[in-house]
Amino acid sequence: MNKPVLVVMAAGMGSRYGGMKQIDPVGPCGQVIVDYSLYDARRAGFETVIFVIKHEIEEAFKAAIGDRVSRVMDVKYAFQQLDELPEGYTVPEGRVKPWGTCHAVLAAKPCIHGPFAVINADDYYGPEAFKVIYDHLSTHTDGEVYDYCMVSYLLKNTVSENGSVARGVCALNEDGTLHSVTERTRIETYEGGIHYTEDGGGSWTDLPGETPVSMNLWGFGESFVKEADRRFARWLDENLEKDPLKCEYFLPLVVSELIGEKKAAVKVLRSTDKWYGVTYREDKPVVVEAIAKKTADGLYPENLWA
Repeated sequence: MNKPVLVVMAAGMGSRYGGMKQIDPVGPCGQVIVDYSLYDARRAGFETVIFVIKHEIEEAFKAAIGDRVSRVMDVKYAFQQLDELPEGYTVPEGRVKPWGTCHAVLAAKPCIHGPFAVINADDYYGPEAFKVIYDHLSTHTDGEVYDYCMVSYLLKNTVSENGSVARGVCALNEDGTLHSVTERTRIETYEGGIHYTEDGGGSWTDLPGETPVSMNLWGFGESFVKEADRRFARWLDENLEKDPLKCEYFLPLVVSELIGEKKAAVKVLRSTDKWYGVTYREDKPVVVEAIAKKTADGLYPENLWA
């Protein structure tokens, strides 16, 4: 079996953050968030990383992170471009938003030849998550039913005090596998707890802080890429007309379909680490402070790649 590789989704525009948050320094020596993810992934066993970026940020991204990491990992690049669509489909006029996380993984298809984990470039996951997902991917293979996994976090450990976040809310089976994951695109904290809305704030539904959520830390076999590719045209048919400028092909959508068809089982691995991320510019000081404390406590060296 090929060794698991890591796919890092870094093509998002950072619209809510207001800039290229993927390469905004948060560490004592100018490290960005993904530096810490890669450091944790490398010590968990990952040796190859595939960065999914846009051609427009290629030079800046390589200068900020790629060239540095290439000294300790095998670095590959894939490009998520708007016009990478199935034959016969074109980009709707006025569309600038990327096609979503599933499309990002499809961009990496030429580089994927075995098991792989997927992460966001702008999320801090913690060392526990990379260890459990590498251990799973390196000891499980696809059988008649695809053998996937994901790392879940407690919702209360993943929210921002500075605005809404999008999270995949997970429902689990009794055996610890994933029953379903529902993308909630506007989850917010309020004085009494955490809630979400699906109608622009007209009504709200509470979510317990202990709810397991997906932070897009998935573990798949190569089969997932083939399944996602095969379903993309149908998804476009169903969604382009309804929301041509903003619809997104999310990873949880394909995962849920495969579970529903009994083609895949997804083991839910758990992390109790606190998530850190820069969804909003106001989040950055919190991340900088957390990284500084983890460095002072000895979890990370001051210069990660020295």
